[in-house]
Amino acid sequence: MRTVAIIGAGLIGQGWAIVFARKGWNVRLYDVQTDSLGQARDLVVQQLAELQRYGLLDDAQAAASHVSIVDSLPAALAGADYIQENSPERLEIKRVVFAELDQYAEPHAVIGSSTSSLPASEYTEHLAGRHRCLVVHPVNPPYLVPLVELCGAPWTSPQAIETARQIMQELGQKPITVRHEIEGFVLNRLQGALLHEAFRLAAAGVASAEDIDTTIKDGLGLRWSFMGPFETIDLNAPAGLADYCARYGPLYHSIGATQAEPVPWDEALVGSLHQQRREQLPASELHARRFWRDEQLMKLIRHKTQTGDKNGPR
Repeated sequence: MRTVAIIGAGLIGQGWAIVFARKGWNVRLYDVQTDSLGQARDLVVQQLAELQRYGLLDDAQAAASHVSIVDSLPAALAGADYIQENSPERLEIKRVVFAELDQYAEPHAVIGSSTSSLPASEYTEHLAGRHRCLVVHPVNPPYLVPLVELCGAPWTSPQAIETARQIMQELGQKPITVRHEIEGFVLNRLQGALLHEAFRLAAAGVASAEDIDTTIKDGLGLRWSFMGPFETIDLNAPAGLADYCARYGPLYHSIGATQAEPVPWDEALVGSLHQQRREQLPASELHARRFWRDEQLMKLIRHKTQTGDKNGPR
């Protein structure tokens, strides 16, 4: 039975604990705010029970028994086979944390960071064990959205990346390789492109926040839940992707020419969009709506599991 050290027990750390615990790993949760660890473990147990309720886990109690909390970093790292770091998105914090992780971790342990924006080269260059450090960026919540982005620094060893990939695959996650460091990696760059256009359309008064959301959830998002953009266009022209590009390339080139500069997310625009969202969902209901979101994801994952989603027939 292998052991993982989860460093940082906020929402992402809790999500990682669930990912590892449901596959039988011993999970050690550690956070510098040790008084919050008990609550973090309780939330992990609660979500494991929800997964069982939706048929996505056979034995929540057994999975929960693998999760323990520890009150010191050396205790969390002793004997750990893999480490997942989840500290705040601040470079000075990452540098301190990774120095400590490299000092106390077992020599064979790969160290992954959940950062969504900071490349590993910015906080690992000074480490003796920098070859085993990389970004292992999940999507929240990782126990329901399986994508994981693997991105090494220039000095990260191929073996460390491969080990991280094998672990993620064994856990049931879907790792992709970001071949070289780039701000935002892949997921946030794609999400950012869509967000920028959504803000641009709203700022120009083309459509309301609700209608733009509807375009995604009842339009593009339905296809994107089981296929990506390249497969989408490959299937949307009689002879495939090249045919699609020949037919619609000039249109998208013309549209792209109007999208060169992002619209500033200024106070007036953000205020207008925030007001529209609060009219749709009062602030007092945000917490409950997040649980609703997770329930919808559980239903979708259950459906994809039951229908044997393996990227379609071959």
